[in-house]
Amino acid sequence: MPSAFQFQCHFILIFLAASKGETRYLEVRDAGEDEPFLLLSEDLKRELSAGQIYRRSLRCIDMLSIEGQFTFTAEQPQLHCATFFIGEPEELITIDYDFVNINCQGGDLLKVFDGWILKGEKFPSSLDHPLPTSQRYVDFCESGNIQRSIRSSQNVAMIFFRIHQPGNGFTVTVKKNANLFPCNVISQTPSGRFTMVIPHQHRNCSFSIIYPVVIKISDLILGHLNGLFLKKPSAGCAGVGDFVELLGGTSLDPSKMFPLADLCHSFHGSAQMKIGCDNTVLRMVSSGKHINRVTFEYHQLDLQETENRKENSIEEFCFPSI
Repeated sequence: MPSAFQFQCHFILIFLAASKGETRYLEVRDAGEDEPFLLLSEDLKRELSAGQIYRRSLRCIDMLSIEGQFTFTAEQPQLHCATFFIGEPEELITIDYDFVNINCQGGDLLKVFDGWILKGEKFPSSLDHPLPTSQRYVDFCESGNIQRSIRSSQNVAMIFFRIHQPGNGFTVTVKKNANLFPCNVISQTPSGRFTMVIPHQHRNCSFSIIYPVVIKISDLILGHLNGLFLKKPSAGCAGVGDFVELLGGTSLDPSKMFPLADLCHSFHGSAQMKIGCDNTVLRMVSSGKHINRVTFEYHQLDLQETENRKENSIEEFCFPSI
């Protein structure tokens, strides 16, 4: 049985992969009850390519992977709403408030979160984000006109909102900006190739793939030579300042996932592992003394591979939810 985390995240991302570059609806219902997803028509693609801004209404639970202007207007009290934003790995997201009509004194809420948070679990984790958790929230009711433009630190962000009075709402414009050195990333797709570079920066960077995958590291450049270890209680890279680790589990937060393998040395070649967990994370820890770089590719484990995991597998670390 799939875990609740797997169902929620796969529902978000599988359709995102199937209709990349479009918006999609996240409200979890039986498949037979889903409304048709909005697909970009050829006419709309031509309009967007001609410089027209894309506009549509937001739903209470929604997801956006495209630039444009988006409006939410409450038709009834909406008390638990969120919009998830995601870009390409090399993109940052800017959210501009164009119009806000909410009643802060009456209990309405409108907050931007720098990253994603799902049932209390955060991406990036508190260990990997440059800001403390309290500073990752921007509350409109506290900042008002002071901060009407918010830029994310990675390729994902989200808005939480609660609106009691029908007719109230807000309008935001979403833009994407280039990120020369992407650090923390959630992949939109179950397969791809990526190079992560940390140039003389003391920081930790995680690349999250919310699927069971085969991941192959083809190039790793660190500032030292040390060794390659499968993770054991008495082994690993604990005393090394620069290394890459593979994590697996059922969490959104990398800090709550199982450490599976450490790579502590530079190499050119191929290191491959099958990871049958709901979520796989490649995490680079950097001391800031060197330019660290890792290139890897990944693809989703097919059903046969998942059911017949044998060598080089970590099935025992991936517990089903109860």
